[in-house]
Amino acid sequence: MKDFSGKTAVVTGAASGIGLALAERFAAARMQVVLADIQKDALDRAVEKLEATQARVIGVVVDTMQKASVQALAERAINAFGKIHILCNNAGVASTRNAVGTGIWEVPDEDWCWVLGVNLHGVVHGLQAFVPHMLAHGEEGHIVNTASLAGLLPGGGTYGVSKHGVVALTETLYNDFRVRNAKLGASVLCPGMVSTNIIDAERNRPDELKHAGGAQSEKMRAMGRATLAAGKAPSEIADIVFRAIEENNVYILPHPAWDDFLQRRFDAILARKGAAVIDLNEMIQRRAKGEQF
Repeated sequence: MKDFSGKTAVVTGAASGIGLALAERFAAARMQVVLADIQKDALDRAVEKLEATQARVIGVVVDTMQKASVQALAERAINAFGKIHILCNNAGVASTRNAVGTGIWEVPDEDWCWVLGVNLHGVVHGLQAFVPHMLAHGEEGHIVNTASLAGLLPGGGTYGVSKHGVVALTETLYNDFRVRNAKLGASVLCPGMVSTNIIDAERNRPDELKHAGGAQSEKMRAMGRATLAAGKAPSEIADIVFRAIEENNVYILPHPAWDDFLQRRFDAILARKGAAVIDLNEMIQRRAKGEQF
Protein backbone atom coordinates (compact mmCIF):
# COMPACT_ATOMS: atom_id res chain seq x y z
CA MET A 1 0.00 0.00 0.00
CA LYS A 2 1.51 3.31 -1.09
CA ASP A 3 -1.29 5.86 -1.07
CA PHE A 4 -2.40 6.92 2.42
CA SER A 5 -3.71 10.48 2.14
CA GLY A 6 -7.48 10.67 2.50
CA LYS A 7 -7.77 6.98 3.39
CA THR A 8 -9.08 5.66 6.72
CA ALA A 9 -7.37 3.63 9.43
CA VAL A 10 -8.95 1.91 12.43
CA VAL A 11 -6.75 1.17 15.45
CA THR A 12 -7.79 -0.77 18.54
CA GLY A 13 -5.98 -0.26 21.82
CA ALA A 14 -5.47 3.28 20.54
CA ALA A 15 -5.68 5.25 23.79
CA SER A 16 -2.02 4.72 24.67
CA GLY A 17 1.21 2.96 23.78
CA ILE A 18 1.71 1.45 20.35
CA GLY A 19 -1.93 2.02 19.40
CA LEU A 20 -1.79 5.75 20.03
CA ALA A 21 1.55 6.00 18.23
CA LEU A 22 0.05 4.22 15.21
CA ALA A 23 -2.92 6.58 15.22
CA GLU A 24 -0.56 9.57 15.32
CA ARG A 25 1.55 8.16 12.48
CA PHE A 26 -1.50 7.58 10.28
CA ALA A 27 -2.82 11.05 11.04
CA ALA A 28 0.56 12.50 10.08
CA ALA A 29 0.12 10.77 6.71
CA ARG A 30 -3.17 12.69 6.30
CA MET A 31 -5.33 9.68 6.98
CA GLN A 32 -8.66 9.75 8.78
CA VAL A 33 -8.31 7.71 11.96
CA VAL A 34 -10.75 5.83 14.16
CA LEU A 35 -9.29 5.35 17.62
CA ALA A 36 -10.89 2.50 19.58
CA ASP A 37 -10.22 1.53 23.17
CA ILE A 38 -11.96 0.12 26.24
CA GLN A 39 -10.89 3.05 28.46
CA LYS A 40 -13.12 6.02 27.68
CA ASP A 41 -11.20 8.63 29.68
CA ALA A 42 -7.86 7.77 28.09
CA LEU A 43 -9.51 7.50 24.68
CA ASP A 44 -11.04 10.96 25.01
CA ARG A 45 -7.62 12.41 25.84
CA ALA A 46 -6.04 10.68 22.84
CA VAL A 47 -8.73 12.00 20.50
CA GLU A 48 -8.33 15.53 21.86
CA LYS A 49 -4.57 15.30 21.34
CA LEU A 50 -4.99 14.38 17.69
CA GLU A 51 -7.80 16.86 17.08
CA ALA A 52 -5.43 19.58 18.24
CA THR A 53 -3.28 18.76 15.18
CA GLN A 54 -6.32 19.25 12.88
CA ALA A 55 -6.48 15.51 12.22
CA ARG A 56 -9.82 14.00 11.22
CA VAL A 57 -10.42 11.48 13.99
CA ILE A 58 -13.16 9.93 16.08
CA GLY A 59 -13.01 7.79 19.21
CA VAL A 60 -15.11 4.68 19.79
CA VAL A 61 -15.27 2.75 23.05
CA VAL A 62 -14.91 -0.95 22.27
CA ASP A 63 -14.50 -4.22 24.12
CA THR A 64 -12.69 -6.42 21.64
CA MET A 65 -13.62 -9.54 23.62
CA GLN A 66 -17.21 -8.97 22.53
CA LYS A 67 -17.99 -9.65 18.86
CA ALA A 68 -21.02 -7.33 18.91
CA SER A 69 -18.88 -4.48 20.25
CA VAL A 70 -16.37 -4.85 17.41
CA GLN A 71 -19.19 -5.06 14.86
CA ALA A 72 -20.56 -1.80 16.28
CA LEU A 73 -17.08 -0.28 15.92
CA ALA A 74 -17.04 -1.22 12.23
CA GLU A 75 -20.45 0.36 11.71
CA ARG A 76 -19.38 3.59 13.43
CA ALA A 77 -16.16 3.75 11.41
CA ILE A 78 -17.88 3.16 8.07
CA ASN A 79 -20.68 5.61 8.85
CA ALA A 80 -18.14 8.27 9.81
CA PHE A 81 -15.59 7.92 7.02
CA GLY A 82 -16.86 5.46 4.42
CA LYS A 83 -14.28 2.96 3.21
CA ILE A 84 -11.78 1.49 5.68
CA HIS A 85 -8.30 0.84 4.30
CA ILE A 86 -6.10 -0.04 7.28
CA LEU A 87 -7.07 -2.09 10.33
CA CYS A 88 -4.70 -2.47 13.26
CA ASN A 89 -5.89 -5.15 15.67
CA ASN A 90 -3.66 -3.88 18.43
CA ALA A 91 -5.59 -4.21 21.71
CA GLY A 92 -3.83 -6.57 24.10
CA VAL A 93 -3.44 -7.54 27.74
CA ALA A 94 -0.85 -9.33 29.85
CA SER A 95 -1.09 -10.95 33.25
CA THR A 96 2.12 -11.35 35.26
CA ARG A 97 0.44 -13.66 37.73
CA ASN A 98 1.11 -16.73 35.62
CA ALA A 99 4.21 -15.52 33.79
CA VAL A 100 6.75 -16.89 36.27
CA GLY A 101 6.67 -19.87 38.58
CA THR A 102 3.23 -21.19 37.66
CA GLY A 103 2.74 -24.35 35.63
CA ILE A 104 0.61 -23.80 32.54
CA TRP A 105 -1.76 -26.47 33.89
CA GLU A 106 -2.27 -24.37 37.02
CA VAL A 107 -3.50 -21.26 35.23
CA PRO A 108 -7.12 -20.56 36.23
CA ASP A 109 -9.85 -20.53 33.62
CA GLU A 110 -10.46 -16.83 34.26
CA ASP A 111 -6.95 -16.00 33.01
CA TRP A 112 -7.35 -18.14 29.91
CA CYS A 113 -10.69 -16.51 29.08
CA TRP A 114 -9.39 -12.98 29.57
CA VAL A 115 -5.99 -13.22 27.86
CA LEU A 116 -7.17 -15.31 24.92
CA GLY A 117 -10.40 -13.32 24.76
CA VAL A 118 -8.61 -10.02 24.16
CA ASN A 119 -5.35 -11.06 22.50
CA LEU A 120 -6.63 -13.74 20.12
CA HIS A 121 -10.42 -13.62 19.91
CA GLY A 122 -10.24 -9.83 19.74
CA VAL A 123 -8.20 -10.12 16.54
CA VAL A 124 -10.63 -12.69 15.14
CA HIS A 125 -13.52 -10.33 15.88
CA GLY A 126 -11.69 -7.52 14.08
CA LEU A 127 -11.22 -9.66 10.98
CA GLN A 128 -14.84 -10.79 11.01
CA ALA A 129 -16.09 -7.22 11.29
CA PHE A 130 -13.82 -5.47 8.77
CA VAL A 131 -12.45 -7.89 6.16
CA PRO A 132 -15.74 -8.40 4.26
CA HIS A 133 -16.07 -4.62 3.92
CA MET A 134 -12.43 -4.18 2.86
CA LEU A 135 -12.75 -6.92 0.24
CA ALA A 136 -16.04 -5.51 -1.04
CA HIS A 137 -14.78 -2.00 -1.75
CA GLY A 138 -11.88 -3.46 -3.72
CA GLU A 139 -9.29 -0.78 -2.96
CA GLU A 140 -5.79 -1.32 -1.60
CA GLY A 141 -5.65 -1.96 2.10
CA HIS A 142 -3.69 -3.58 4.89
CA ILE A 143 -4.27 -5.34 8.19
CA VAL A 144 -1.74 -5.34 11.02
CA ASN A 145 -2.22 -7.75 13.90
CA THR A 146 -0.16 -7.05 17.00
CA ALA A 147 1.45 -10.20 18.38
CA SER A 148 4.81 -10.19 20.20
CA LEU A 149 8.16 -11.89 20.15
CA ALA A 150 6.42 -14.10 22.71
CA GLY A 151 4.50 -15.40 19.69
CA LEU A 152 7.73 -16.67 18.13
CA LEU A 153 9.61 -17.92 21.19
CA PRO A 154 8.95 -20.69 23.73
CA GLY A 155 7.45 -19.94 27.13
CA GLY A 156 5.42 -16.89 28.05
CA GLY A 157 2.43 -18.49 29.76
CA THR A 158 -1.05 -17.60 28.56
CA TYR A 159 0.33 -14.46 26.92
CA GLY A 160 2.75 -16.48 24.80
CA VAL A 161 0.02 -18.93 23.82
CA SER A 162 -2.25 -16.10 22.72
CA LYS A 163 0.48 -14.42 20.69
CA HIS A 164 1.50 -17.64 18.94
CA GLY A 165 -2.13 -17.81 17.89
CA VAL A 166 -2.00 -14.30 16.44
CA VAL A 167 1.09 -15.18 14.39
CA ALA A 168 -0.60 -18.28 12.96
CA LEU A 169 -3.82 -16.37 12.33
CA THR A 170 -1.98 -13.66 10.39
CA GLU A 171 -0.09 -16.17 8.27
CA THR A 172 -3.40 -17.80 7.41
CA LEU A 173 -4.92 -14.40 6.62
CA TYR A 174 -2.02 -13.54 4.31
CA ASN A 175 -2.45 -16.78 2.38
CA ASP A 176 -6.22 -16.34 2.18
CA PHE A 177 -5.73 -12.90 0.63
CA ARG A 178 -3.11 -14.25 -1.77
CA VAL A 179 -5.25 -17.08 -3.17
CA ARG A 180 -8.11 -14.60 -3.70
CA ASN A 181 -5.85 -12.08 -5.45
CA ALA A 182 -7.12 -9.51 -2.97
CA LYS A 183 -5.61 -6.04 -2.87
CA LEU A 184 -5.10 -6.46 0.87
CA GLY A 185 -1.87 -7.09 2.74
CA ALA A 186 -1.43 -8.67 6.15
CA SER A 187 1.32 -8.15 8.69
CA VAL A 188 2.03 -9.47 12.16
CA LEU A 189 3.85 -7.13 14.53
CA CYS A 190 6.18 -8.98 16.92
CA PRO A 191 7.91 -6.43 19.14
CA GLY A 192 10.13 -7.08 22.11
CA MET A 193 10.16 -4.62 24.98
CA VAL A 194 8.27 -1.38 24.28
CA SER A 195 7.66 1.46 26.71
CA THR A 196 3.90 0.97 27.24
CA ASN A 197 1.53 0.45 30.15
CA ILE A 198 0.42 -3.07 29.20
CA ILE A 199 1.67 -4.33 32.56
CA ASP A 200 -1.24 -2.45 34.15
CA ALA A 201 -3.84 -4.08 31.91
CA GLU A 202 -5.43 -5.82 34.92
CA ARG A 203 -7.35 -2.59 35.53
CA ASN A 204 -9.52 -3.51 32.54
CA ARG A 205 -10.18 -7.14 33.50
CA PRO A 206 -13.94 -7.79 33.67
CA ASP A 207 -15.27 -8.47 37.16
CA GLU A 208 -16.60 -11.86 36.13
CA LEU A 209 -13.08 -12.95 35.11
CA LYS A 210 -11.42 -12.00 38.37
CA HIS A 211 -10.75 -14.96 40.63
CA ALA A 212 -9.98 -15.83 44.22
CA GLY A 213 -6.24 -15.70 43.59
CA GLY A 214 -6.44 -11.92 43.65
CA ALA A 215 -4.63 -9.38 41.53
CA GLN A 216 -1.00 -9.61 40.55
CA SER A 217 1.38 -8.27 43.18
CA GLU A 218 2.63 -4.71 43.10
CA LYS A 219 6.16 -6.11 43.15
CA MET A 220 5.53 -7.96 39.89
CA ARG A 221 3.94 -4.88 38.33
CA ALA A 222 6.89 -2.71 39.39
CA MET A 223 9.36 -5.17 37.87
CA GLY A 224 7.36 -5.23 34.66
CA ARG A 225 7.15 -1.45 34.45
CA ALA A 226 10.90 -1.09 34.94
CA THR A 227 11.62 -3.63 32.21
CA LEU A 228 9.25 -2.02 29.71
CA ALA A 229 10.47 1.50 30.49
CA ALA A 230 13.84 0.56 29.01
CA GLY A 231 12.21 -0.59 25.78
CA LYS A 232 11.76 1.14 22.45
CA ALA A 233 9.49 4.16 22.17
CA PRO A 234 6.03 3.44 20.72
CA SER A 235 6.64 6.11 18.07
CA GLU A 236 9.65 4.16 16.81
CA ILE A 237 7.50 1.04 16.51
CA ALA A 238 4.83 3.01 14.63
CA ASP A 239 7.38 4.24 12.08
CA ILE A 240 8.55 0.66 11.51
CA VAL A 241 4.96 -0.53 11.06
CA PHE A 242 4.22 2.24 8.58
CA ARG A 243 7.21 1.25 6.45
CA ALA A 244 6.15 -2.40 6.62
CA ILE A 245 2.71 -1.49 5.29
CA GLU A 246 4.33 0.45 2.44
CA GLU A 247 6.55 -2.53 1.60
CA ASN A 248 3.84 -5.17 2.21
CA ASN A 249 6.01 -7.08 4.69
CA VAL A 250 4.34 -9.93 6.54
CA TYR A 251 6.66 -10.13 9.54
CA ILE A 252 7.46 -6.97 11.48
CA LEU A 253 10.34 -7.57 13.90
CA PRO A 254 11.46 -4.25 15.41
CA HIS A 255 14.01 -5.75 17.84
CA PRO A 256 16.89 -7.41 15.93
CA ALA A 257 18.67 -8.20 19.21
CA TRP A 258 16.27 -11.15 19.48
CA ASP A 259 17.31 -12.63 16.13
CA ASP A 260 19.82 -14.97 17.79
CA PHE A 261 17.13 -16.40 20.05
CA LEU A 262 14.75 -16.85 17.11
CA GLN A 263 17.46 -18.68 15.16
CA ARG A 264 18.07 -21.02 18.10
CA ARG A 265 14.39 -21.80 18.37
CA PHE A 266 13.99 -22.72 14.71
CA ASP A 267 17.28 -24.64 14.73
CA ALA A 268 15.94 -26.70 17.63
CA ILE A 269 12.70 -27.37 15.74
CA LEU A 270 14.54 -28.52 12.61
CA ALA A 271 16.91 -30.61 14.72
CA ARG A 272 13.82 -32.33 16.14
CA LYS A 273 15.17 -31.86 19.66
CA GLY A 274 13.89 -30.27 22.84
CA ALA A 275 12.52 -26.73 22.81
CA ALA A 276 15.07 -23.92 22.84
CA VAL A 277 15.57 -22.17 26.18
CA ILE A 278 15.92 -18.42 26.50
CA ASP A 279 19.00 -17.63 28.59
CA LEU A 280 17.91 -14.67 30.71
CA ASN A 281 21.43 -14.10 32.02
CA GLU A 282 22.72 -13.72 28.48
CA MET A 283 19.93 -11.27 27.75
CA ILE A 284 20.75 -9.21 30.85
CA GLN A 285 24.43 -9.07 29.93
CA ARG A 286 23.67 -7.98 26.38
CA ARG A 287 21.20 -5.35 27.59
CA ALA A 288 23.93 -3.97 29.83
CA LYS A 289 26.02 -3.47 26.69
CA GLY A 290 23.27 -1.41 25.07
CA GLU A 291 21.21 -3.90 23.06
CA GLN A 292 17.45 -3.32 23.13
CA PHE A 293 15.34 -6.36 23.79
